[in-house]
Amino acid sequence: MKRFFALIVCSAMLSVMSGCGGPPAPAPAPVANSSPKEAAHGPHGEGPHGGAVTDWGGGAYHVEFTVDHDKKEATVYIIGGDEKTPAPIKATSIHLVINDPMTEMDLAAQPLETDPAGTSSRFVGTHATIGIVKEFAGTISGQIDGTPYTGDFKEEPHDAGHEKK
Repeated sequence: MKRFFALIVCSAMLSVMSGCGGPPAPAPAPVANSSPKEAAHGPHGEGPHGGAVTDWGGGAYHVEFTVDHDKKEATVYIIGGDEKTPAPIKATSIHLVINDPMTEMDLAAQPLETDPAGTSSRFVGTHATIGIVKEFAGTISGQIDGTPYTGDFKEEPHDAGHEKK
């Protein structure tokens, strides 16, 4: 009888101890993040400048990564939801990470002639890594009106009839 009573008491204590542990901790605020596989509106093709396009913040913005291997220069264009129209932002630089070979660089604003004063839809930087002729993949990050944005891109091989810069 004592064993039966001890078993009931232990079972009751386990039930109480495993019960309510309080509400779960709130999730941290998400960074506006996207990549080609996460884009809800489908895959992206080649951008208006011939580069790799990825989503930047749920479709409100897109970024297009282009390279000029001869100049060892990377250019990123900020384009709108239509993936064609320049979308100038108030930023002096954005950050580029190339995965292989691992390279990080800040791209400086070089506004297009049509960008309003104090904004830019084009960001440019040079690095020896960009001189390597290959398809690059990496991450582009920056801020728009205090909100951080990041997007993963991957260049795809071009058709034989299409010359790459």
